[in-house]
Amino acid sequence: MHHASCIMYPDFMYPIIEGFKKALFLIFNLDKELLGIILLSLDVSGLALLIATSLGLPIGAFLGLKRFSLKNTFVILMNTFMGLPPVVVGLFLYLILSRSGPLGILGMLYTPSAMITAQTILAFPIVVSLCHSAIISVDPIIKQASLTLGATPFQVAITIIREARYGIMSGVIAAFGRVMAEVGAILIVGGNIAGYTRVMTTTIALETDKGNFELALALGIILLIISLTINLVLHLVQRKGMVQANRWV
Repeated sequence: MHHASCIMYPDFMYPIIEGFKKALFLIFNLDKELLGIILLSLDVSGLALLIATSLGLPIGAFLGLKRFSLKNTFVILMNTFMGLPPVVVGLFLYLILSRSGPLGILGMLYTPSAMITAQTILAFPIVVSLCHSAIISVDPIIKQASLTLGATPFQVAITIIREARYGIMSGVIAAFGRVMAEVGAILIVGGNIAGYTRVMTTTIALETDKGNFELALALGIILLIISLTINLVLHLVQRKGMVQANRWV
């Protein structure tokens, strides 16, 4: 005797369930369009983070280690820029890169380069501010001990930066999380061109408007996994930093 079983869902659940089924199908079958969008997102955000870290780390270290006039003003500015609305960054960058703008001759608008620039601007103050905070949080005893042992100013600086490494890493990871989830700025300067400047966040926005929920959900799942991974790594780094800090208590 054949027994058939079926699960009854409310009518409003069917589109959601079907959307998730199709989304998982796209993920597990490594859909070409899906992979292209994910790789472009990682390329753009990865390069932006690399540039922001290369510029922001030395500046953050300088702010944390040196005393100079207007230092507090610069620190306040960096802390303020950490909360920059992405759409404002996108708007100003659009005006600069548009044909009538001062850098219009470069032809960067609606290219991955413009998107990388926008994300670099957003990540830079995060790296600077959190790097500065990590360095000034290092126990002064470490500096005093290094000087007592006859270390040069450069060696003292390296020792302090080494002790602050977990805080610095946390800043870099936090900046990566910010740029990966960003949509406003890159939508304005990238134009969301299929196969060229379309990344995960902008595709989710576009496909949701079009009613193509399977691709939007697939990218949403991937973005959620990436976000979860970033936060897990950040948590582990911060925990290691706390363990290290407790050694000096």
